[in-house]
Amino acid sequence: MNLLNEYVESEPENGYSTGLLIEFAKLHENCCERTLMIGHFTGSCWLVSKDGERVLLTHHKKLERWLQLGGHADGDSDLAQVALREAEEESGLTDLIVEPGIFDLERHLIPARGKDPEHYHHDVRFVVHSTGSEEYIVSDESHALAWRNISELVDDVEAEESIRRMARKWLKRKK
Repeated sequence: MNLLNEYVESEPENGYSTGLLIEFAKLHENCCERTLMIGHFTGSCWLVSKDGERVLLTHHKKLERWLQLGGHADGDSDLAQVALREAEEESGLTDLIVEPGIFDLERHLIPARGKDPEHYHHDVRFVVHSTGSEEYIVSDESHALAWRNISELVDDVEAEESIRRMARKWLKRKK
């Protein structure tokens, strides 16, 4: 909750999303459990290359879209560590470092699938830096992984809006 409050101060233009996530956390003690069927917190990462010019994206099997790496908290309220764990599991990369502060927030609807009803992911995103080999391994959760040039993502109309937003934020931060 402290990280969300700090994020509000540093990113006031994203106050609406932050407010939704803060309210959700206040209302649901089990907000990090995927068993909370109306929605739950997830941890994701903006996994950048050593040179800071590229980001690793996954072509997600279930959602059939190019997205950032990430996943369910499964009860872990340390969402920065969730993002780091998911980055390692989904890419096979080691020598990764997670920044402690929130980089981005997104609340999005996940369609019903099997016995899981339609629900919200309250996604808290962190920057993760690659410091070692950038040779990834595609996990069972992905069709593919790809290093994408961040500056090209900004104007890529086929990219998700949240990916373009994070690309803009990253490039603004690098200036």
